[in-house]
Amino acid sequence: MADVNAIVPGVVTELNPQVRRLTAPNPGVMTGAGTNTYIVGERILAVIDPGPAIDVHVQRLVDAVGDRLRWILCTHTHLDHSPAARALQHATGAQVLGMQAADDGRQDTTFAPDRVLRDNDTVDLGLCVLRAVHTPGHVSNHLCYLLEQQQLLFTGDHIMQGSTVVITPPGGDMSDYLASLEKLLRIGIAELAPGHGHVIAHPHEEIRRLIAHRLKREQKVLDAFAKKNPATLDELLPLAYDDVPEKIHHVARRSLHAHLLKLLRDSRVTESAGYWARA
Repeated sequence: MADVNAIVPGVVTELNPQVRRLTAPNPGVMTGAGTNTYIVGERILAVIDPGPAIDVHVQRLVDAVGDRLRWILCTHTHLDHSPAARALQHATGAQVLGMQAADDGRQDTTFAPDRVLRDNDTVDLGLCVLRAVHTPGHVSNHLCYLLEQQQLLFTGDHIMQGSTVVITPPGGDMSDYLASLEKLLRIGIAELAPGHGHVIAHPHEEIRRLIAHRLKREQKVLDAFAKKNPATLDELLPLAYDDVPEKIHHVARRSLHAHLLKLLRDSRVTESAGYWARA
């Protein structure tokens, strides 16, 4: 087993006796070192987020689970999290679990769960139990999974280590995202196991930090109207994200749109013919 402090794609890392991590070889701006696939259980296994359909990653998973895999759980159906479910199911016969989303052009259209999970549904692994926690926001069908005995929450893309989650309308919704973060504050959690990056300690502290960060960004969006009102989304972008490198403004633009839609719903801005104005 590899060093728990290192994230090396293709290497199985034991986080504790019931959880192993295998990171897919898909590093990038949006994925960091790659998408984390988690193998959970001892005698009976579940895989959380099988990842992208990369042959070498699927084969490494098959080798790691042997004949003990019973369930393949997906946190959501973005292309770096769920496409490998189909190949892994074909190789192992395991059932696919998760929640489907409306196709917004960014979803894995091959995803076909044998069981659709809802908030608070459980998966019994014998020595441990996984509980689904519906956390819409990053996308409408996002689920986190709580390993109850350890209070370890697998967060998919709801919370990522070292990076801010992108909220992309129409599938993503900033109001839902903030509400889902607040929901996690009411759950007993000891650590967070994200879809990208390292395990995060002090989870409630991290969740409060994320909420504060989003609300601070929302205020920057509102303050931008002092310089240009009304303004298009592209005119607001360099004003509201002047602290973000320009090379990733194309990504920040999506979250800016999500912030504006939330503010529109809150009656704090108006929109007409592509121009936004502070109400």
